[in-house]
Amino acid sequence: MTAEANPRTGQGTWVRVLVRGAVLTVVLLGLVAFSVLLAKVTLTPSPASEDLVTANLRPGRSLRQYAEDYTFLAACKQAGGNLLLGVPFGLLLPFFVPRRLRMIRTTLLTAVAMAVVELVQGALVEGRAFDIDDVILNTAGALLGYFVLGRRISHRYYTYTDDSGSPRPAAEKPEAEPKRAPGPAARAKAARTETAPTKAARAKAALPKAARAKAARTKAGRRDRPKPTATAKGRGARTGRSDGVASGGRRATGSGTVRSLLDRLRGR
Repeated sequence: MTAEANPRTGQGTWVRVLVRGAVLTVVLLGLVAFSVLLAKVTLTPSPASEDLVTANLRPGRSLRQYAEDYTFLAACKQAGGNLLLGVPFGLLLPFFVPRRLRMIRTTLLTAVAMAVVELVQGALVEGRAFDIDDVILNTAGALLGYFVLGRRISHRYYTYTDDSGSPRPAAEKPEAEPKRAPGPAARAKAARTETAPTKAARAKAALPKAARAKAARTKAGRRDRPKPTATAKGRGARTGRSDGVASGGRRATGSGTVRSLLDRLRGR
């Protein structure tokens, strides 16, 4: 269903657009304010430090100097100030960079921006010099702000503006698992539970084709043979009895003839 067909979906889309616009406006204003503060802190001339400040291209040299030559409070102020200058990058940049590789892109953008600022203040501002340790501290501050708060806020922002109210695809039906071949135990059980008609059908199917044809013809001939009626059965019974009597008479006549012949021979 489209947003035009569903008023609630259309209303949710407009709400997300308004929220996105408001958040991006606030973040943009925050970046502008932070840029003004950063320019005021880093690009303000310092004529008193012109003879003391020198460019530093070796990572860790200024940090070592803070630990050896500065007091604890002065070292914390110098190093902590550079860390705090990088925290807003970790809070604001994730709203403008793509979600993929967000942390790496935020880190690279912070390092590039602070390197440009250091180059400008070293080349144009009196009493300022390029310091690679300041770039490292600013980048570390951006990572700190990203992991502490920036990641959570940006994640919720993207989750709401991208996923809230959007139609989700229907759950895919799981594919049917392929049927497994029955094991020996299952085949033996099926053979035991097989019915007699099934066995007879299998035995008949196992016969040769000629034997099955002969059995079919024999069965058809038995089925087509006329059954004797009751009258025919009675007639056959009477005929059988009369034939028996006749045969008995013939047997009796034959024995009498033999005896008369024997008597004649004895008389002679």
